[in-house]
Order: sequence, then structure tokens, then C-alpha cells
Amino acid sequence: MVRFRFRPKKALPDGLWLKCEGCAETVYKKELDANQKVCPKCEYHFPMTAPERIASLLDPDSFAPWFESVRPADPLNFRALKGYAEQLAEAQARTGLSDAIVVGSGRIDGSSLAFSCTDSRFLMGSMGSAVGEKFTRLVERATKEGLPVVSVSGSGGGARMHESSLSLMQMVKVSAALRRHSARGGFFLSILTHPTMGGVLASFASLGDIVIAEPRALLGFTGPRVIRETIRQSLPEGFQSSEFMLDHGLVDKIVPRPHLRATVRQFLEYCAHAS
Repeated sequence: MVRFRFRPKKALPDGLWLKCEGCAETVYKKELDANQKVCPKCEYHFPMTAPERIASLLDPDSFAPWFESVRPADPLNFRALKGYAEQLAEAQARTGLSDAIVVGSGRIDGSSLAFSCTDSRFLMGSMGSAVGEKFTRLVERATKEGLPVVSVSGSGGGARMHESSLSLMQMVKVSAALRRHSARGGFFLSILTHPTMGGVLASFASLGDIVIAEPRALLGFTGPRVIRETIRQSLPEGFQSSEFMLDHGLVDKIVPRPHLRATVRQFLEYCAHAS
């Protein structure tokens, strides 16, 4: 009689494979990371964290954070299903960030710049008082030091409702800072990623001298589901995508992520020579 011995099935570590939202195929995580989190099968751009953006765009070890003492507060003692202060604490513990934006100085091929990046892991990258204050201070310091500003936006949450008008006023504040930066001859390059929505798109994200978007990013003030349920109408095919916005003038150029650093460098060099 032949006896078979079955070895216990080895458990695969979690996180080795991911399902792509673009093509629904299974993607090997190491292959995805090596390709800057772009699906090798359909070129769907997975979200990136702020540290990942810094690593992909800036020279190694060149980033120096600014204004880390600016932190969010809960001035309205806002409560819904969960208190705002509790949500902030959980997001800070989960991400290691103080708020949804990281700002500082960095270099691309040795050229200095002021850099900001929102992180969608932190309350969907929404803009509250601290986010608006840090971005405003970044732009003001860049204006003073004669630095170009490069911003990466991935803010699906828009302005943060937990702070009411204190959040909404940040739209005006950041826009005014960018206007003063422009008046002094400063350059602002805005990079839009999936998703960039609400008050962030309606303020600094769309105010770049050059606006670049990653492919197939969702860009708009209100999401397509809310629009559809509100006006009860079918939306155009690809409505609020990067490609739709390029056709309608909001975006200047669509750049796949592997080519983003080189494209940013070219624009910075061109504008430096032009000035």
C-alpha cells in the first residue's frame, strides 16, 4: 500500500499580493513597489504616502521638514459618530504624521525648492487650519528665499468639515499667499493625484503656473456619486478624470508617475532660465 504524507500548507505572509483597482488583476507587491506603485499590467496608479512621494521626487536625503510645531486642534469640540480629537489622534498614530500635509525644503538634481505633499491616509488628506497654515507658511518662506514651490495634492476630503468656517477660510489664505508669491516672480508647480477634490482643488491645487496630473486621477469639487444623486442626471464618460480636465483646460499636462520627476526637473530648469 502506498502511503501519502501531506505536508501542512505554508501560510503566505499578508501583503505580498494586492488586487489592482484598475484591472482587478493580482499584483505582486514587490513588483508594484519597484514600479513606483504603478500597476505593470494596466498602469493604474496606486496612491502613494507622503514619504513615498518625497523619495520618488526629491534627491535622496535632501528633504528637510518645516513648521513641524504646527499641529491640528479641535476648537469646536466637534463630535459625530466619533469625536474629532479622537480621529486626529488615531490618524497621527496610524500614519506617523501630525496632519495631512508635509512641507519643507528639498532638491531635485541639486536645485533647491519648497515642497509640500498631502497624504490621503490622514482624514483623506483634507485641509483643516493646520494644513492651511503650514502650506501658507511654506509659500511665504519660499517667497522670501526666492524658491519655487512644488506641491503634490492627493486630498479626497477637501476642506475639513470638523472645523467649519475655520477650515473654509484656509482656501482664501493659501490662495492669497500664492498670489503674493506670483507677484514677486515666484514659480508654483502643482501636481494633482488621485483623488484631488473639494476645497483643495478649489484653492491651491488648481492655482499652479503649471498644473500636472497623473493619469486617470479623479479631480473635481464634488464627487461624481454626489453629483449624480443630487441632479439626477447621467454624467459624461470619464467625467472629472485627468483626461477630461486636460480637454477642458484645468490641467496643462498628464504625466505618468515614472516620468514625473524628470518632467518636474525640466519645468524648474525652464522657469529658472526664463526668470
